[in-house]
Amino acid sequence: MGREFISFLKNYGVVGLAIAVIIGGKLNSLVDAVVKELLMPFVGLLLPSGDWRNLAFTVGETKFGVGPVLAAGIDFLIVAAVVFVIAKKVLREEAVSKK
Repeated sequence: MGREFISFLKNYGVVGLAIAVIIGGKLNSLVDAVVKELLMPFVGLLLPSGDWRNLAFTVGETKFGVGPVLAAGIDFLIVAAVVFVIAKKVLREEAVSKK
């Protein structure tokens, strides 16, 4: 039973996947910190209102939080761009040439 389990882990790459998940989680924390603590303050300086993440408007009794949605969108775009650049540098796959 133990050997079969070890064989399963090796054949299906479970250990590699676990390592990738752990490293990916830590990379996510690093990229989030870079975006929130280094890049977003520059975005705040470029906009007229420094507190744009809390921007909201009210219609009747309903409050629409536009700022948090914009902040999440900008955060996503920056994180996606950083992950794209990192992936391009790390993977560096050669283009497959047609014979």
